Order: sequence, then structure tokens, then C-alpha cells
Amino acid sequence: MAPVFPLSNGTMAKMRTGNRWAVVTPLVMVAAMVAVLTCSASAGGPASKPPKMTADVVYVPTPHDIVDKMLELVGVKKEDILYDLGSGDGRIVISAAKKYGCKATGYEIDDDRVAESLENVRKAKIGHLVEIKQEDIFTVDLSPASVITCYLLPQMNKRLIPQFQRMKPGSRIVCHDYPIPGAVAEKSYVVTSNEDGEKHYIYLYTVPLKVKESGKQH
Repeated sequence: MAPVFPLSNGTMAKMRTGNRWAVVTPLVMVAAMVAVLTCSASAGGPASKPPKMTADVVYVPTPHDIVDKMLELVGVKKEDILYDLGSGDGRIVISAAKKYGCKATGYEIDDDRVAESLENVRKAKIGHLVEIKQEDIFTVDLSPASVITCYLLPQMNKRLIPQFQRMKPGSRIVCHDYPIPGAVAEKSYVVTSNEDGEKHYIYLYTVPLKVKESGKQH
């Protein structure tokens, strides 16, 4: 199977960790910023624009037939509230809303993907059911959702466990290609996509997650 990369997201926490020095020396940062803006103004140039938000993982969309299978296997219903973590071009939330009539929110960090997904929502005329939010998935309160869909690296899924465990009991999670490390999947499936000809792995979980206890003595 060719290498598969997850949907873009989940990197902001890492970026913030990498910028920990900014907390240690805030006065130095402020002074430097003032100096840069002053030089720009004196030169007659415009002030710097805020940096573009991008993810540092490669974006590869989930094939449409795998999207359909994920939603089918997790048992989406009209009364569900679905969150897609790392929602890319919005295809999962759009499909869920169009096919099942449920409310769906996509969380995405990349500027280009957010713009693309908003346009796709507009074209699908499904804005009354679908929202796209540009947020760091590791800061999102997942408790309002009854269904979570995600296509993320294993370590990212693992970081989300505390957020998953705060969801309402009985809430469902479906992961594409990568399981949640340390959690026991209730069911797993291998599905071959007619779109790309590849095998795709689908893992289903129910909250509260059944988490393996590491190092437990028997």
C-alpha cells in the first residue's frame, strides 16, 4: 500500500511548544516587533500581514466512497451532531449533512483548505447544516458532538484521548487508516476504494473508550 498521510491539522500545538521561548522573553519580542513596524512605517511600506495559517502534514483527501463507508459504519443519523477533525475540503461534513440531514462541523487549520471547504459548502447549498471552523483540534470542546470522524496520525489520535473521554457516553468515533493507540476498537474493517484502488482501514470506537492499561501486572 502506498504511503498515506492524514488530513491537515493538529500541528498548532506543536508550533506553540516550539515557540515556548516567546513566553520567556516577551519584552524582547515586543521591542523587536515595534522596531520592525517602525522601520516599515518610516520606509513608507505597509505593515506586515499576519502569517498564513498552514499545516505541516501533507493533505490527502479521503476517497468519496470511503467517506460514504465511514459514515455508514459509524451509523450517522439525522439527530447526530458530527465533528470532522482535520476536515480538509469539507467533503465528510458535506456528505454527512446531504445524505443524513445531520448538523456537521469541520475543524481545519490550513487557510487554503478552509477557503476551499467554505466554497464547497456554498456550492452544495448546505450551509444551514454545515459549519467550517478554523481552529486547533487540540483545543476544541468535543462534548457537543455525538459522532467524530478523523483521518489523523496515531500520535495525534492519542493526544485527543482526553477530549474523546469528555464526550457524552455512547458517542461514536470513526478513524480512517490509523487507530487510536492504547484504545480498543470495537470493530475494524478493511475496504478497497473503487476511487484509488487502495485498501483503507476503518476503526470504530464508542465513548468511553476502552483504554489498555500499560504496565499492569497480572
